Amino acid sequence: MDLPSSRVVMIGKPGCHLCDDARAVIERVVAETGDSFAEVALDSDPDLARYAEEIPVTFVDGRQHDYWRVDEGRLRAALRA
Repeated sequence: MDLPSSRVVMIGKPGCHLCDDARAVIERVVAETGDSFAEVALDSDPDLARYAEEIPVTFVDGRQHDYWRVDEGRLRAALRA
């Protein structure tokens, strides 16, 4: 599995309301911090199937950060680290 080199990466899928919520939080935070964000579709790589029950899954600096929900304060703290 190769994730984009963006600072924050989210694995999600269309029609996922939790993904929509997570995307809104991530976009708000990275707009303030200036960090990069990329979204990867769950079905774009067979290796991502292991995350199917946890989407949205977020990564910060290539390491898994959260799943199902994104806590804004926790994401900000991770990006400051």
